[in-house]
Amino acid sequence: MLDKMRNIGIMAHIDAGKTTTTERILFYSGKIHKIGEIDDGAATMDFMKQEQERGITIGSAAITTQWKGYQINIIDTPGHVDFTAEVERSLRVLDGAVAVICAVGWVQPQTETVWKQADEFNVPRICFVNKMDRVGADFFGAMNDVHEKFGCETVALEIPLGQGQDFDGVVDLLRMKEIHWDAESEGEKFTVTDIKEENLAAAQEWHEKLIDTVASNDDELGELYLEGKEITVEQLVAAIRKATIARTLVPFLCGSSRHNQGVQPLIDAVIDYLPAPDEVPPAEGIHFKKDTEEKVLVKCDPNSPMPLGLVFKIQYDREAGILCYVRMYSGKISTGTQIYNATKKKRERVNRILRVNANRMDQIDSISAGDIAVFVGLKLAQTGDTLGSEGKPVLLETVKFPEPVISVAIEPETMSDRDKLQETLDILSREDPTFTHRDDEETGQLVISGMGELHLDVLVTRIRDDYKVQCRVGAPQVTYRESVTSSADYSESYSRVIAGKENTAGLTLHVEPRGTGEGNLYSCSVRDNNVPHEIFDSIEQCINNCFASGIKYGYPCTDIGITLTAINYDELTSTTFAFEAAAAEAFDKVCNLASPEMLEPVMEVDIESPTEFVGDAMSQITQRGGIISSMEEKSGGNIIHAQAPMAKMFGFSTNLRSVTQGRASFGMTFSHFQKKS
Repeated sequence: MLDKMRNIGIMAHIDAGKTTTTERILFYSGKIHKIGEIDDGAATMDFMKQEQERGITIGSAAITTQWKGYQINIIDTPGHVDFTAEVERSLRVLDGAVAVICAVGWVQPQTETVWKQADEFNVPRICFVNKMDRVGADFFGAMNDVHEKFGCETVALEIPLGQGQDFDGVVDLLRMKEIHWDAESEGEKFTVTDIKEENLAAAQEWHEKLIDTVASNDDELGELYLEGKEITVEQLVAAIRKATIARTLVPFLCGSSRHNQGVQPLIDAVIDYLPAPDEVPPAEGIHFKKDTEEKVLVKCDPNSPMPLGLVFKIQYDREAGILCYVRMYSGKISTGTQIYNATKKKRERVNRILRVNANRMDQIDSISAGDIAVFVGLKLAQTGDTLGSEGKPVLLETVKFPEPVISVAIEPETMSDRDKLQETLDILSREDPTFTHRDDEETGQLVISGMGELHLDVLVTRIRDDYKVQCRVGAPQVTYRESVTSSADYSESYSRVIAGKENTAGLTLHVEPRGTGEGNLYSCSVRDNNVPHEIFDSIEQCINNCFASGIKYGYPCTDIGITLTAINYDELTSTTFAFEAAAAEAFDKVCNLASPEMLEPVMEVDIESPTEFVGDAMSQITQRGGIISSMEEKSGGNIIHAQAPMAKMFGFSTNLRSVTQGRASFGMTFSHFQKKS
């Protein structure tokens, strides 16, 4: 029953309370029988040793629970910017999301990142303002901040009874009742009462605002509202659900997960307002027919004869091997069946299908459209691969990941561990697409790259503790890029006699710089039917390889446009090998003629600092060559927006904490590459 299913993600800035909220959802829905606290390293969703020791979420964890006859598949995502890829791939397969907002910090830097990611994937969301019991909590300020920052229309479904230390429950604005939670039962029991007289004026004011906002988003209710007719709770719920799914309205709830208040209405809101798998737009895919590509819309239908699923996460398990997290979009796949990996164009067998319960797995017989499960037995699958039927191969849009921006050299302590280290790195890079490793041909070092210092620190600790490979790590290196600053043309001729056979080729390349962030582009302006396709293919493949190997310094190229403008082909002597050699030589020469330059990664830095330390925080960023772009005031402090070169940001966290007495925090995301200063 698709209408009885919800696929949701919990997303927010680090330390806003995502995992704590998820833990309460599992407890109240009967999935677990004891609340595990993050501070004690006992949270169900933070089951990795690293997560328990550091007190943060590192990998997205999935779990399935039941609430009032509904099946809820929950993915708890990390909040730290270094693990943003986990959020990216989770949102790609989810139908709805709960954005947890800190009642004191409001919209924090990483909240903005995950919100934009949710916008990119058109994910409807509801907001839960957490930590209402903290000093300085402001529910209405948080709601207004979301409205101003993201330009979305917000609506309060609840208002708090007191804020900060006075927080004592909520008013349900739809049913006009007060809800108070019982501390002795860990919030499991709560009482619903009529609104006290002292709270009635505020409740009626916000109830009117709720009806007004919802009616202005719904024509049917708008007419009833203008005619002065009564609007029932059922009509309001239906209208809010419709507007939430259409992403024209963001409902707001509040509570304190740490103190077990406000979570049950949040679970009800997930059921009431977030979409079932068949209520979101159909997934878009590409159907390959002989030589043509046709766009198709994949309707969420469990009875479809064409099964279709997307691998959105890979995890390695010592006993079971490779675990593939799959979201089904169409049809049904059963245990033991053979499926077709449309991305790899290979057949694979599903040995087992498991229902995910964080770090525990329960075996099931099959998985149908709309559901999420784990496949065991797939040897070739990677994140972003489409699984389906060979009869009608459809390719779903894959997940795009940001490029790694920080690198360190790694080496095993003994030579006997080198092969074991290589195997471990292969496993980790398959699990995490933002983690890469390569052999540096110039230095002979094994270099690993990731999204930040914490990201690499976590992975190196996993290599040592989980995989028992002792290794040494060198100083971080920044991943640079190369580009060109002007246009140029170059013609190259190639002629060699190899094994008694003459090999000739001739071509002309044109190079020009592209806009920042537009990436590399190879195009061909030659139209000659006498030249075989494989010649053009070999030139294109060679140019793409050249993009990766750089111009002067061996760093990958970026924002370069190469066009093949002329070709000299002789059907008797020209070979693909000759054209590859000519293209490689021409690429090198034409890029050197176009004034090449080295680019360094620039990071977008958002610093949250108390007002009295703003000057110190700003001087820390300017000392590192950073440029401050803007500053905004918030209750209890300021947010400084700046850009700074990645190479100079190592150790920034320690210095910032030192000058601000540990009270400032910062988030850092990759912005763009610019000329190295």
